[in-house]
Amino acid sequence: MVIVPGRQAPRRWLVTGAAGMLGSDLVALLRATPGAEVTALTRADLDVTDSIAVNAAVAGHDVVINTAAWTDVDGAETHEAEATAVNGGGVTNMATACAATGARLIQLSTDYVFDGKGAEPYPEHAATDPINAYGRTKLVGEQAVLAVLPESGYVVRTAWLYGASGKNFVRTMLRLSADRETVEVVDDQNGQPTWTGALAAQLIALGQAPEAPSGIYHGTAAGQTTWYGLARAVFEEAGLDPERVRPTTSDKFVRPAERPKYSVLGHERWAEAGIPEQEDWRAMLAASGVAAASAV
Repeated sequence: MVIVPGRQAPRRWLVTGAAGMLGSDLVALLRATPGAEVTALTRADLDVTDSIAVNAAVAGHDVVINTAAWTDVDGAETHEAEATAVNGGGVTNMATACAATGARLIQLSTDYVFDGKGAEPYPEHAATDPINAYGRTKLVGEQAVLAVLPESGYVVRTAWLYGASGKNFVRTMLRLSADRETVEVVDDQNGQPTWTGALAAQLIALGQAPEAPSGIYHGTAAGQTTWYGLARAVFEEAGLDPERVRPTTSDKFVRPAERPKYSVLGHERWAEAGIPEQEDWRAMLAASGVAAASAV
């Protein structure tokens, strides 16, 4: 654990959504951190829309990392009110509870708060303009954190996550590789594939940094690629022939929720917090071992 002279390092951590892909990595890293006491709450343990339950859960903690969310992007199109209750109302409950106890809140958000029409990385201060219901619900949560916790609230936007557990693109590609000779993957959406293990470490560093300015941060890997580029890299890491991956366009895979074409985020604010940016996505994929391990 990083301890700043003259400051007491946060000791009591609460991770919500602890059974998820990111949440499980957070819990594992925190439990390996000397001096850290970790409370891990899954969806079954805590309903974030219940303000009384949230108040009780937050009490006694120094840092709260909220990964609990409605994550069904397509389902949000027809259930926006229910998704907003979790991604907006639930986050408001969390922020209000943290304000009452003095805890620091780190809230996970998404690139979907942008319109995806950009051509250069979106800086943290860029204007938001969600193009689907999911993005709108996550923006409500962002606004709640910034309004309720102007000095101790942190919004970390991330995108294109993959990890050793849970459903994600990397594992899907490896599953398809076992069933199909070739795989078609869209080559007209740009983003930053990000390993949950690397993001978890960065979030913990943010929680440990007593002088980190509050507000919005972007937690994604450096560099950029397309889903097609990521799929080829996954095949390479798994020892498979990348030529089996064929490029296609988004109009061949129409889904209820529109996806942003450009989801590349800038990372300028990490320097203000004294925390390194994440490494390039390709090096991260290799270092994670996720593709190679999942192929076994």
